[in-house]
Amino acid sequence: MVRALALSAALMTATPLLAKEGAEAVTTFTLDNGMDVVVVEDHRAPVVQHMVWYRAGSADEPIGSSGVAHFLEHLLFKGTDTLAPGEFSATVAANGGNDNAFTSYDYTAYFQRVAADRLELMMRMEADRMRNIRLNEEDIVTERDVILEERNQRTENSPRALFGEQLSAAQYLNHRYGAPIIGWKHEMEALDMEDALSFYQTHYAPNNAILVVTGDVEPDEVRALADQYYGVIPSNPDLPERVRSQEPPQTAERRLTFKDARVSQPYVQRSYLAPERDPGAQEKAAALFLLAELLGGGTTSYLNEKLQFEQQKVVYAGAFYRGVSLDDTTFDLLVVPAEGVSLQEAEDAMDQTVADFIAEGVNEEDLDRIKMQLRAAQTYARDNVDGIGNRYGRALTSGLTIEDVQAWPDVLQAVTGDEIIAAAREVLQPETSVTGWLMKDDEVTQ
Repeated sequence: MVRALALSAALMTATPLLAKEGAEAVTTFTLDNGMDVVVVEDHRAPVVQHMVWYRAGSADEPIGSSGVAHFLEHLLFKGTDTLAPGEFSATVAANGGNDNAFTSYDYTAYFQRVAADRLELMMRMEADRMRNIRLNEEDIVTERDVILEERNQRTENSPRALFGEQLSAAQYLNHRYGAPIIGWKHEMEALDMEDALSFYQTHYAPNNAILVVTGDVEPDEVRALADQYYGVIPSNPDLPERVRSQEPPQTAERRLTFKDARVSQPYVQRSYLAPERDPGAQEKAAALFLLAELLGGGTTSYLNEKLQFEQQKVVYAGAFYRGVSLDDTTFDLLVVPAEGVSLQEAEDAMDQTVADFIAEGVNEEDLDRIKMQLRAAQTYARDNVDGIGNRYGRALTSGLTIEDVQAWPDVLQAVTGDEIIAAAREVLQPETSVTGWLMKDDEVTQ
């Protein structure tokens, strides 16, 4: 999918972008240097969340340098021209706030949650490290060791994580989503100063960033501060177009078995290549989202009722769809066999139950119940300035628009049972799937 941010060109006024009842009061504008700004007002508490999102994640890394986006995220907590190493976070804490950062396939984000009257300080410091990072070889060695230890703890010590890496690598034949966000270990070990600074100088520029400010703020105030601190940073005229290698047609079902003596609970996972949410065309993604909820969204879902309670062949069943993605994503099924049930038996039961669901069609009462639960969850979500900022930031860095974000609840409510079944028939195709078994070394498979 071609990148399409298409932020609204709404002028700075007191009128929210969308005035419909229940929608957040959102104002957007773009600085002269190309930096997009989103302001979401919530004046119920004197708190603000300040976030800078870069349209650069692990899927934008050069071939052979997996992990550099996450590596750079760590390095940005080192020093700048005006801040000593560690001073950024120490200053946030001294002002009663908290800060952190995270990297995903399509973005890297930095945030601070502080009292509303500390917003200017946050902007000044964040703008500083957007352009003035200062690194030495000791920083490189130290943080490289840190990320390698992070991989050891989260991945190498977890059979589930190692299995997940292999599943993703098998799912994506050509796209960078097949490489782990943290990086392959052998490539992480080779990351150096040149790798980090090259990624920084290429991607960390105002015309590749989105500022999202949520909470007790006024749009005019944010505009003035953004102009003062971010607006003076030159854009990158050589910012490359965001083009990734795409998947060829997938025409062969793939299978893998991952054995590890540390596995305490074997399970079966199936991954299908699936379309993501597209700007202005979210209906198919909405159908897949609801399909995941109906099939495996909880103890009352179809898979759990049939496999766990009626047939007693599994102790857990789930279905998952990650729709916010710049390029094609996945739809996943997972079943954990009950005691005495083999992985093959659990997989066969899962396949038959999914086929039964498609043949029977959607139970309208179940669909109505899920839609009502979603309405309630969306209402509660407006009380969380952290969640609001994340919702807009993830969407905008993944090619969606503010209009798409605010239309999403209504798109979900409009999906019909027939559309859900049509999406299931289209996406749940063996040719685009990877089936994995996570098992002990001595696990009986039949």
